[in-house]
Amino acid sequence: MLPLSPDLGGRFDRSLWQAYVSVNKIFADKVMEVISPDDDFVWVHDYHLMVLPTFLRKRFNRVKLGFFLHSPFPSSEIYRTLPVRDELLRALLNSDLIGFHTFDYARHFLSCCSRMLGLSYQSKRGYIGLEYYGRTVSIKILPVGIHLKQLRNVLDLPETESKVAELRDQFHGRTVLLGVDDMDIFKGISLKLLAFENLLTQHPEKRGKVVLVQIANPARGRGRDVLEVQSETHTTRERINKKFGRPGYKPVILIDNPLQFYERIAYYVISECCLVTAVRDGMNLIPYEYVICRQGNEKLDETLGANPSTPKKSMLVVSEFIGCSPSLSGAIRVNPWNIDAVAEAMDSALVYADAEKQMRHEKHYRYVSTHDVAYWARSFWQDLERSCRDHVRRRCWGIGFGLGFRVVALDPNFRKLSIEHIVSAYKRTKKRAILLDYDGTMTQQSSISTGPSSEVIEIVNSLCQDPKNVVFIVSGKDRVTLTEWFSSCEKLGVAAEHGYFFREDKDAEWETCVVVPDFYWKQIAEPVMKLYTETTDGSTIETKESGLVWNYQYADPDFGSCQAKELLDHLESVLANEPVTVKSGQNIVEVKPQGVNKGLVADRLLTTMKHREMVPDFVLCIGDDRSDEDMFEAITRAIAAPSLSPVAEVFACTVGRKPSKARYFLEDTTEILRMLQGLASVSEQQSLNNVTKGIQKVVIE
Repeated sequence: MLPLSPDLGGRFDRSLWQAYVSVNKIFADKVMEVISPDDDFVWVHDYHLMVLPTFLRKRFNRVKLGFFLHSPFPSSEIYRTLPVRDELLRALLNSDLIGFHTFDYARHFLSCCSRMLGLSYQSKRGYIGLEYYGRTVSIKILPVGIHLKQLRNVLDLPETESKVAELRDQFHGRTVLLGVDDMDIFKGISLKLLAFENLLTQHPEKRGKVVLVQIANPARGRGRDVLEVQSETHTTRERINKKFGRPGYKPVILIDNPLQFYERIAYYVISECCLVTAVRDGMNLIPYEYVICRQGNEKLDETLGANPSTPKKSMLVVSEFIGCSPSLSGAIRVNPWNIDAVAEAMDSALVYADAEKQMRHEKHYRYVSTHDVAYWARSFWQDLERSCRDHVRRRCWGIGFGLGFRVVALDPNFRKLSIEHIVSAYKRTKKRAILLDYDGTMTQQSSISTGPSSEVIEIVNSLCQDPKNVVFIVSGKDRVTLTEWFSSCEKLGVAAEHGYFFREDKDAEWETCVVVPDFYWKQIAEPVMKLYTETTDGSTIETKESGLVWNYQYADPDFGSCQAKELLDHLESVLANEPVTVKSGQNIVEVKPQGVNKGLVADRLLTTMKHREMVPDFVLCIGDDRSDEDMFEAITRAIAAPSLSPVAEVFACTVGRKPSKARYFLEDTTEILRMLQGLASVSEQQSLNNVTKGIQKVVIE
């Protein structure tokens, strides 16, 4: 609920939040007393312990941790109003597996992760996974079931049998509709009573024949809202009974005193239809219990005077806003706020033919009896084991403070690039190939000014001046922009549009890496992209010589991502027979000629150097996104090939700690520039030394 006023739902209270965090901390301390972190699995349940995963992950980086939310996850529109929204999301993402009852709840959670943390999810072989700092957090959609054995044991009790006999006599000749709810604002009890009133108004023939038994479990909470619900429920009950009641017949029977479990079960057994019309609820297992009780057993059949061989029947009217609704395909689904529709559903449930009721019951019984609580637990447990399988081989370390803490998990061979190590290798080597991505590597992606700073130009020039170096900027930008930006770098090689255009230095002519005879396919792709640009606010088309890019960086993240998937499918279908590839990247969908990628630049540079008998003994390749992975792959391939010296020092480095084909990483652009400045300083020093030696030689001569 949105707390629009202090009375409605309660405003956020920082002291209560701190108390909540403290309680979670106490739980964490208790878990730490008993856990054997290498062997044990921890399964955390429900919203009460949402930040517990952070405390456990902080203490044990490799803990095997599952979380299951038993209540609805709110839509992003409501969730984003929480002042501690990021802390809760990051805490949940410290789990290895997060379970939800329905796809709706999971979708809301994923949407919040996308909008607030910029995380996107992938579906792989039926599993939904979120990449989070090198860890894959799995999302599982798994409705909980009921404890069948416990329920059947209660059905076998003699007390149940005698209560069923008592109710059979009490409601003889009448049809019973049953509601079982907690007395709170979300269960929609008064809406159900209004719908029943509507039913009796519109169908006079049902008066005296149909009874609504509403079991109202005592309220769990206390407060004005609960008192209002109780008052409204009692008032509505009195009005309906006064209006339609007569001696010996009360249309609405409200039971708000605590009932024994066997008594509730007896009401299930004798009811023709169960009504669950909550306006918002978690799973709600009442319909499942009802279906099993209607199946009954031989003793109860005898008590009710039913033939055991006759197929059982039951009817369900359920709100579309409860978790079990998607699982019950034979139920009549309703919007509880639409009182006319609920009254109509009640009528349908009563007038359906017996064969229809039997068929629906059979369908539900088959599902509920096979998807019990044991099945639910087993299924979650198996997925948790699968999600934690590669924990052992990952290197983990924690970053961040407080509830912003998270664990970075990386391949054991993936490590931070030591500036001392690379500078030392740079000093020792004589023939060097340096490949640098531009966006996100030499400059920050979020920067408004996209051109290179004077510091970048100075560093690049220093590296280019060294005769031992061949330096290339490899970018997705067009060649006109790159020529303008790096006009002062005489000896810099430039590869534009992901390597389609290639120029060895400022005086050289532009060449193409791949021969493309025609770009007629742009006339097919551009109208499609324009269609999506018009319908996606904040998106743009970037036209390059070799391709087209649809950018949705400034669009709504959910809608942009959704449109990007549609556009990708659309373009792939219309360009199926064209010599192009359609790829999605960070906030973009790109169409470019087949075979064009940054790996081509790396291959070509190493081949050219080999022809000139400059076989590199030092290779540095830096990039930050998916397109740069092709460069890393090409360089890794070259290690075993003759295009590199057998003793070559190879440094493939990505920006940020994340899964990559690169062996090394640096945290951000600042660290990249600091490292390049370190290399440039070595070149300047060596150049100075050479000049000094030259002067000394002249003086001696």
